[in-house]
Amino acid sequence: MLALFFGASIAAAAQQPVPPPSTQTNTPPRPTAAPSIGPFRGGVPSASPVTGTLSLSIADALNRALEHNLGLLLSSDGVDRARGARLRALSDLLPNVTTRISETRQQLNLAAYGFPLPAGIPSIVGPFNVFDARLYLSQPVLDFKALNDARAEAHNVAAARYEYKTARDLVVLLAVDAYAQALSAAARVDAARTQVDTAQALYNQAVDLKQGGLVAGIEVLRADVQLATDQQRITAAQTAFEKAKLQLARLIGLPIGQPFTLADPVFTRPIPEMTLEQAVDRAYKTRGDYQAALERVRAAEAAREAAIGERLPVVRVTANYGELGTSIRDSHSTFAIGGAVDVPIFQGGKTRGRLLESDADLRSRRADAEDLRASIYYEVRTAMLDLQAGTEQMQVAARARELADAQLIQARDRFAAGVAGNIEVVQAQSVVALANDQYIAAVYATNLAKGAVVYAVGIAEETARQIFGGF
Repeated sequence: MLALFFGASIAAAAQQPVPPPSTQTNTPPRPTAAPSIGPFRGGVPSASPVTGTLSLSIADALNRALEHNLGLLLSSDGVDRARGARLRALSDLLPNVTTRISETRQQLNLAAYGFPLPAGIPSIVGPFNVFDARLYLSQPVLDFKALNDARAEAHNVAAARYEYKTARDLVVLLAVDAYAQALSAAARVDAARTQVDTAQALYNQAVDLKQGGLVAGIEVLRADVQLATDQQRITAAQTAFEKAKLQLARLIGLPIGQPFTLADPVFTRPIPEMTLEQAVDRAYKTRGDYQAALERVRAAEAAREAAIGERLPVVRVTANYGELGTSIRDSHSTFAIGGAVDVPIFQGGKTRGRLLESDADLRSRRADAEDLRASIYYEVRTAMLDLQAGTEQMQVAARARELADAQLIQARDRFAAGVAGNIEVVQAQSVVALANDQYIAAVYATNLAKGAVVYAVGIAEETARQIFGGF
């Protein structure tokens, strides 16, 4: 039976829940759906398979996921792209220094340049050499557009880093969820094997009673049919278990074809206790996606100021210093220093157009942030409702499983005593199988709700490190 700390609300987000058995009913509520996370379901395989079977713990799975998950790698690249954009924006504020070395040989016609010469003096000059080795400097002194562009990109970098934090939370939750799905599938395999053992014992009992003349042959047939049904259940459960392991291996980037076993036993751990108000307040402070949305708003505000800055004068200083002459040996030091003020007068509506675009973008960013703020409240509230309902369902399922086991024992005793046929036993076996499946699903859904809570609050990785450690 599964009782893992948390699975993750992200299972619902990716619309890949654990398939319930065909006989299952009244399953606990699923956690709230989240945005699509397709890339986070993949991983970049690491190296080659190791020799033998790998024993994989939850901490190992988390370590591998944080290193090889595709979505996280793409998010990390997004941070680097944002940093690159910021450096490009900063370059418009920093000194621009270049150097150039040239040597030319030329011949000029002075008459072509408007220099009439007296008769007898040739207008053709040269050929002669010109050597120039020079260092050029350009420095903006006052440029409001460039200044605000750099501020906007700085906020975009901060937003990308917050988004990377959100990506890490997603990866942690997905890795634990995939591990939980594998443990859940393994629990169903164990339950199916127990049911086969019980069915085999009942079949043997029916054969013995028939040979003693206490029951009819139909009783043996019923027991045999039930045994075959339970054996088919093992095959289906084993297949589901192997598929769950493949999904886990894909997500955490295990080497292709690497055999592994689940090292951690089934267990459960509590999550931090919080009231709704405490959870919502903490979510607003720690959720990476919400902080990223706020940084995007600040970036849009700075971009609007940059659009306004296009209307303002720009002050620049330029300078150059170098050696000029007919050759290297005959060159002499020369320099020039200048300042300029560029005042935009008419730009054909370019500034007005950019300002309209900036205003629209700012309104959109603010609307997105407010929508996300409301969404966080509803996510936290819904997750807590799911957790409360799931806990109650788990308690009911545990009691139902105990009653089903007791019913099976009584049915077997009545059949052995000859006061009832084994149809009661077969029915009791089906009830036990259903109760086991419902209990496994209830525990798994409850832990998914725990995952929904920690994810909605924005403490998924922090909580996982406290509980699992070692990654």
